[in-house]
Amino acid sequence: MSQAEEPVLVSTHNHLGYLTLNRPDGLNALSLPMIRQIHRQLGQWADDQDIHAVVLRGCGDKAFCAGGDIRTLYYSHKAGEKLHPVFLEEEYALDQYIHAYVKPILALTHGFVLGAGMGLVQGAQIRVISDDGRMGMPETGIGFFPDVGASHFLSRLPGALGMYLGITGLHIRPADALFSGLADWCLPRAQFAEFERRLQTLAWNMPATDCLNALLSSMACTKLPGSELKAMSAAIDQHFSANSVEAICASLQQEQRLEFQDWAEETLKLINRRSPLAIGVTFELLRRGKSIPLADCFRLEKYLSSQWFEKGDLMEGVRALLIEKDRNPKWNPSTLADMTPQHVEAFFAGFR
Repeated sequence: MSQAEEPVLVSTHNHLGYLTLNRPDGLNALSLPMIRQIHRQLGQWADDQDIHAVVLRGCGDKAFCAGGDIRTLYYSHKAGEKLHPVFLEEEYALDQYIHAYVKPILALTHGFVLGAGMGLVQGAQIRVISDDGRMGMPETGIGFFPDVGASHFLSRLPGALGMYLGITGLHIRPADALFSGLADWCLPRAQFAEFERRLQTLAWNMPATDCLNALLSSMACTKLPGSELKAMSAAIDQHFSANSVEAICASLQQEQRLEFQDWAEETLKLINRRSPLAIGVTFELLRRGKSIPLADCFRLEKYLSSQWFEKGDLMEGVRALLIEKDRNPKWNPSTLADMTPQHVEAFFAGFR
């Protein structure tokens, strides 16, 4: 394999280490070799005095990283192999390492930043979204729960935004990413080349984080008009602060304000298309995640994921939506009305 064919391209310029996800035909979906290469390279640069900061980016036009390589995990599990626990353990270890990395990481993202991509980005010290960016944790739509540290970073968003985004699995635009705190800067995609050119001549006359933020401040913005989350925040906080999934749905059904009624109806329809089990576990995961430290959030997600391929809805969701594409998943339980507290509690039982 030539260097250009490597799934992660590694380079250094002007005291910056560059890690470039290089599976554009697969929307840079994260594979186990990519996880290992990124973790190994970050470890090497942590001790390299010539590297002041790291830039994490993706090849192609459509995505920084649209998630994990879930198809490979699906087929591996169907074949009776044990790739998924290894993949998830090493993925979570990498994401946690990024949160604590000793040098600033600048995540320069474009297009889709979903699932596993969010795991890479949310621990970075500087998170840049392009003007065509779409961020989200869409796991409940395929029968999974938001992982890769989402129990920490979603649960700490303002108000009930994290619960709303986690349960619905919505993709959000740059104005919403900035408003919610899931991104720090928005840089127009047309300015990426100029930004990277300026990185090559950065003087490093201040601490690395200050240098990078100073450059971004001359080209990017921290606020954008038109945030839908901001416009809907009062309704989101009211409904998604309820003390159970059932209470959230009941609250949405009772929405009487004209400006929020259509949104409430559409949100209910969306929730009812998601995996009831995934929604129930997501609610409890985010509720717990809000009060425990990052390391325990990752530990809890690992505990849940170790059971999920056998007992959860993920395999059926991937089959229906990504493999056979009949778009008719047979969730178990099939509806929120059929789900009991015991269905959810069984996954958390024994966690200490």
